[in-house]
Amino acid sequence: MQKIKFIMIQSMTGYGKATVVFGDKKINVEIKSLNSKAMDLSTRIAPLYREKEMEIRNMVSQALERGKVDFSLWIEKDATETATPINEALVVNYYNQIKNISDRCNIPLPEDWFSTLLRMPDVLTRVDVQELSEEEWETVRKGVEEAIANLVSFRQQEGAALKKKFEEKINNIERLLASIEPFEKERVNKIRERIVDALEKTISVDYDKNRLEQELIYYIEKLDINEEKQRLANHLKYFRETMEGKGGQGKKLGFIAQEMGREINTTGSKSNQAEMQNIVVQMKDELEQIKEQVLNVM
Repeated sequence: MQKIKFIMIQSMTGYGKATVVFGDKKINVEIKSLNSKAMDLSTRIAPLYREKEMEIRNMVSQALERGKVDFSLWIEKDATETATPINEALVVNYYNQIKNISDRCNIPLPEDWFSTLLRMPDVLTRVDVQELSEEEWETVRKGVEEAIANLVSFRQQEGAALKKKFEEKINNIERLLASIEPFEKERVNKIRERIVDALEKTISVDYDKNRLEQELIYYIEKLDINEEKQRLANHLKYFRETMEGKGGQGKKLGFIAQEMGREINTTGSKSNQAEMQNIVVQMKDELEQIKEQVLNVM
């Protein structure tokens, strides 16, 4: 079975089931998956198919790549077929032996023959030994593949919903980032006015206006957030591009979200204006929702 690749993000949460029929058997395959940093696979397999466990594990691991996966494979049979047969020949043999011993030894015969005979050794013992044929395994293998495909389809649907959510959050952060600009321009004048006002009215001292201008330029440069804004914009673009990539992108999206957080935090630490800080808080809230959901991406 070849490794499955998809050109979209997938959720690690999924469910798949398939049922196949071989002879009088109805064979059920069920797979459930949740998020996990690596492949964590547990299996419950009917005894007849346990010899194929390694092959089954390889099929599941190659197709699903990551997640906490529970795999179950069990058999349903018609009750009329599964009932343990009574060994009629053995019952007759026991009956004759008991009757002969009773006659020879003058021992009373049992009042309830059936309960006595059914308790005798091997009367209700199933003696048939089943072996897994290639034909049966081929049927079961198709069931496993179908269940995996159903789970992958489920993951894709969940992934599409996650992608839509991510796009909404990325757009919100982008919009909030753009909304900072008017306040950013205003704060330069406000900083200048506040410092000059403090020097002239509060402290009432003479000062070198040229030196003040130099100090203001230095101070304002330290508070400049243009680089953070540009890097955050690049991360937003890269996040979108990564969502369109092939294979499991969950870890990469997680790393990008961390880098976005660094830029937003730095912007917040440099923002000395209430309006800008409020916008940064909103961006953090949007990013936190992305980080929570990225954990579910394969």
